[in-house]
Amino acid sequence: MAEPVYALIDCNSFYASCERVFRPDLLRTPIVVLSNNDGCVIARSADAKPFVKMGALFHEIRGELKRHGIVAFSSNYALYGDMSERVMAILEAAFPSVEIYSIDEAFADMSGLPEPLESIGRRVQAEVRQKTGIPVGVGIATTKTLAKLANAAAKRWQKQTGGVVDIRDPARRDKLLRAMPIEDVWGVGPSLRAHLAAMQISTAWDLAQMDAWTLRKRFNVIVEKTVRELRGVACLAIEQEIEPRQEICSSRSFGKRLRELPPIQEAVTAYATRAAEKLRQQGSLCRQLRVSLRTGMFNPTEARYANGVLCQLPCPTDDSRLIIKAVQAGLQQVYREGFSYAKAQVLLLDLCRKNEYTPDLFAPQQPARTERLMNTLDAINHRWGQGTLQPGRIAKPVEWSMRRELLSPAYTTRWSDLLVAKAT
Repeated sequence: MAEPVYALIDCNSFYASCERVFRPDLLRTPIVVLSNNDGCVIARSADAKPFVKMGALFHEIRGELKRHGIVAFSSNYALYGDMSERVMAILEAAFPSVEIYSIDEAFADMSGLPEPLESIGRRVQAEVRQKTGIPVGVGIATTKTLAKLANAAAKRWQKQTGGVVDIRDPARRDKLLRAMPIEDVWGVGPSLRAHLAAMQISTAWDLAQMDAWTLRKRFNVIVEKTVRELRGVACLAIEQEIEPRQEICSSRSFGKRLRELPPIQEAVTAYATRAAEKLRQQGSLCRQLRVSLRTGMFNPTEARYANGVLCQLPCPTDDSRLIIKAVQAGLQQVYREGFSYAKAQVLLLDLCRKNEYTPDLFAPQQPARTERLMNTLDAINHRWGQGTLQPGRIAKPVEWSMRRELLSPAYTTRWSDLLVAKAT
């Protein structure tokens, strides 16, 4: 049987790269992208990293950004999500099997593809860049953990490698393991790193030399598999199907503090609507949910309050209307006058797949016409943009929407934001 071969394709500084695609004037300008409500830095281009720490508060570093000529953007999730779909479509056409790991990276099965595999990696890299404008790095190895490490090397030594690294050769693999610090190993977080440091394990090579069974007994089976994967023994296969989530959360801080009930009702209606859309996307039904509300928790001069309530649904459902109704009833129970609220959350619980539960003979069930209605709703919003059809309770302009003062246009998902070429 042929040895398995995996590639990890990872977009470089994805959020910043998406912003640059439609702003070529920023090609050599450092970029940072901010979290919800323009709170802190969540993404940085490579040339911004020496000057800005991840998680830095935006209001504290405005002057620093200006001094270094760094441009800040609010998070443009519509743009990033659409660009991600375009990249993943190219990868799925190029490889026989692809596992989308996150919005900006995917594993691909290269087993059985014609040599040289590095050339295939460079061809895919060039195709993604040509068709989307997004630069990617490619790591190739005999295990997913090693492919992840090879990808990290491709980014770290971009000029020397051209962004593609193949470490199937044992000598190249061992050389890289000795050069990569333990924090670059997939799955080694801060807590585990501290324990490994106490054991004098500071590089990927050190970890690979440990006895896997001993580490399993001391930590867990995941650490054991990581050690075996670093040695070139494949323990993790490409996941063909993404397991449906057992909980679906829709939560966001308000753009400003809210004291009155009506705008909070609008907000939780929007959150419930989005959660129901995610529920239908994975083909699940929901039997109960939790709605919660809280004030800001870190201002010593502000009165604090937080509360949540579980709400039972009349039957397993993915009907936005029933979910919104239950959320509104729960909100009435947790809302208290006199507080300045900062955040609300809708959490869908007790999920089950359609056709994978036994209904109660005497309990109500979701009618077939509901499924047709929700499918039509989703089809229209997919065709014409999220929020084209939405509950009438949500007013416009939205008082509670998050603050995004530095938001770029939705170049690819909104007709009014399409770039227009003008003759000169």
